[in-house]
Amino acid sequence: MTQAPLILGFDTSAAFCAAALLRGDHVLATRHEDMARGQAERLIPLLEELLSETGTTWRDLSALGVGIGPGNFTGIRIGVSAARGLALGLGIPAVGVSGCEARALLAPGAPVAIPAPRDQVYLCDPGDPAAPPRLMPRAEAGGIVADSAPQALAEAICRVTARSWQSHPSAPAPLYVRPADAAPSRDRPPTLLD
Repeated sequence: MTQAPLILGFDTSAAFCAAALLRGDHVLATRHEDMARGQAERLIPLLEELLSETGTTWRDLSALGVGIGPGNFTGIRIGVSAARGLALGLGIPAVGVSGCEARALLAPGAPVAIPAPRDQVYLCDPGDPAAPPRLMPRAEAGGIVADSAPQALAEAICRVTARSWQSHPSAPAPLYVRPADAAPSRDRPPTLLD
């Protein structure tokens, strides 16, 4: 008897590290840690703890799913680069799942607004969760701003990945809705060689 695919999903697009492990339709385990900083140092150990807890290894995985945003620029880059590196090293596919797609699975047909900095939200299209969200002031979003628990998001990332990993040809890429706050220095660069 062939075992159902084993999917590892994770998200670092907000102030947390969250992960879930899914075999078929059954969630084997979830984990999350709230953190404003430190996702880069904590993500891989957290994933290893999750695998160990379930008696599985990296080699048992069929595919990876990763949250691609919108959210924190650094957090998104951490998750996407980890997924791409792991997928390359393990020889398995990695699927990028937007926050809108994951939340649409948790609340089908409901309007979703993901919290954003500066009293704004990323408004998702309930008719097309794969469409890029629209950045808007929180006041214009009305009462639809609610965020999901990190473990629930990681589980939803697994479930979206389980539906698409065999037909998903491209590596995950960050979903940025707004430009970065950082800008290149206006100072003239120093001369390194004369």
